[in-house]
Amino acid sequence: MAAPAQSTTQPGGGKRKGKAQYVLAKRARRCDAGGPRQLEPGLQGILITCNMNERKCVEEAYSLLNEYGDDMYGPEKFTDKDQQPSGSEGEDDDVEAALKKEVGDIKASTELRLRRFQSVESGANNVVFIRTLGIEPEKLVHHILQDMYKTKKKKTRVILRMLPISGTCKAFLEDMKKYAQTFLEPWFKTPNKGTFQIVYKSRNNSHVNREEVIRELAGIVCTLNSENKVDLTNPQYTVVVEIIKAVCCLSVVKDYMLFRKYNLQEVVKSPKDPSQLNSKQGNGKEAKLESADKSDQSNTAEGKNNQQVPENTEELEQTKPTSNPQVVNEGGAKPELASQATEGSKSNENDLS
Repeated sequence: MAAPAQSTTQPGGGKRKGKAQYVLAKRARRCDAGGPRQLEPGLQGILITCNMNERKCVEEAYSLLNEYGDDMYGPEKFTDKDQQPSGSEGEDDDVEAALKKEVGDIKASTELRLRRFQSVESGANNVVFIRTLGIEPEKLVHHILQDMYKTKKKKTRVILRMLPISGTCKAFLEDMKKYAQTFLEPWFKTPNKGTFQIVYKSRNNSHVNREEVIRELAGIVCTLNSENKVDLTNPQYTVVVEIIKAVCCLSVVKDYMLFRKYNLQEVVKSPKDPSQLNSKQGNGKEAKLESADKSDQSNTAEGKNNQQVPENTEELEQTKPTSNPQVVNEGGAKPELASQATEGSKSNENDLS
C-alpha cells in the first residue's frame, strides 16, 4: 500500500507544502507568540472538565473567569511579551536604527498579547486547562463557587468541574515528593494545621501508582505537623492531585465537599431541597398512610367479622329450634297438623263403620 504524498508538484515546477508542514508551522508561530501552548511543569491555572464540547467549554470559561476576575482584581491590563523601551531620539537619525525600530514595532503589534486567562492544550479529552497570570487560582475558583452556591444561579451549560491548579511538576514519584515538601507548607506546616484528604485522578498515564502517591503525600503532610489528621467526611483541606500524561497538577482547596467536589452543575442544586424532599417524603408518607388505612380498614373489617362470628353462632343457636320445626316440635309442636291428622283418622273410621 502506497504512503500518501506529503508534497505535490506544481505546474511551474515548484513543490507545494504538505498539510503536516502547515500544521507544524502554525504551532511554531503560536508558541513563539503567546508562550507555552500546552500543559507543562511550572504553570498555574484552572483545570476544567467538560462533556464532549471543548470549544464551548473554553468560551464559557473565558466569560465566567473574566466576570469574576474583573470583580476581584479589576479590569485586565494588557502587557506585551518581551516589550523593550524605545531608543533615544539621537538614534532616530540613523537609518539602520530606524528600520530596526520599525520592524520591532510591527512585530510587537502582531504578537499575541499575554492575557490574564489563556487556554492551553491539556493532553486529555474533555479536559481544558486555562493558564492564569497574576492571580491566585484557588481564591478565584472558591469565590466563583461560593457565589453560585449562595445564589443558586446556573451560569454554565458545558463546564462540569473547575479545579484550581496552584502548581505543576513532572509526574514522577520522586519529583512529586520533592515538589510537595515545599508546596504543602503554607497549609500544613507548623503552626498551621488542619484535617485533610487527598483526591487523586490520573489521565493518559500508567507509570504512577495511586496508592503510592497518596501514601507519600499523606506522610509529607503528617511530617510537616503531627497534628494534621485525616478526615474523609468533612475535611478542612483537600489536596487535589491531577495527573495528565507526564505532568502532575497540585492544589489545596477548601469546602470541597460543601461545593459538591467543585462541580458547577451540582453546586447550584440544593443538596437538601425542602420541596423535593417533601415531595418525595410526602409521596412515601402518603403511600404509607394509604397502606396503613387499607390495613386498618382490613383489620377493622376482620375485627368486625370476628366480632360478628360469635353473634351469628348465638343467633344460629337461637334460631336452630325455629329453623327445623319438625325436629323441635316432634311432640305436637304443630297443633294444626295434628288436628288434621285426627280428623282424617276419625273420618276413615266412620267410613269403615
